Amino acid sequence: IVELKLGAMLRVDVRTLRRGSTSIEVSVPADDSALEGLGVNLVEPVRVTGVLQAAGEGTYRLAGRAQGSARGECRRCLKDLTLPFDVQFDAVFTTSQEMQDDPGVYPLSEPVTQIDLTKAIREEVGFAVPTYAQCREECAGLCPHCGADLNEGPCGCGQAPETT
Repeated sequence: IVELKLGAMLRVDVRTLRRGSTSIEVSVPADDSALEGLGVNLVEPVRVTGVLQAAGEGTYRLAGRAQGSARGECRRCLKDLTLPFDVQFDAVFTTSQEMQDDPGVYPLSEPVTQIDLTKAIREEVGFAVPTYAQCREECAGLCPHCGADLNEGPCGCGQAPETT
């Protein structure tokens, strides 16, 4: 696996696709500038694998997978969590004007010499990490009055809601 800074952009020369498909296997550092601003606190590099291939005149398809872990907190009790993610995705890169409004399609401008995979990888990582995570399904959360962790038992303030 190649460790690649996406801030420098991941570009594939289309000439390599004339010989067939191209395998993608990169490790994107957690602090890469291309992943900034996603609201995701990555705790390890993101491993991206896939196959990029021509799919018609001016159209290319990436069948990919992104794996990694992010740090988050339980939305009920606010305990720190590690949120692993493993998402498979398809991205289409095309010069076709008819396809460019479809989700998962990234426009290309003629003449196409390179395909920049950065935006597709960035979006897939952003979608893969859950926004509202819970430590467990039956998490009781915090007392809305005194802030005690109700997973550890009744809080004693007498105002906590009943948990089941």
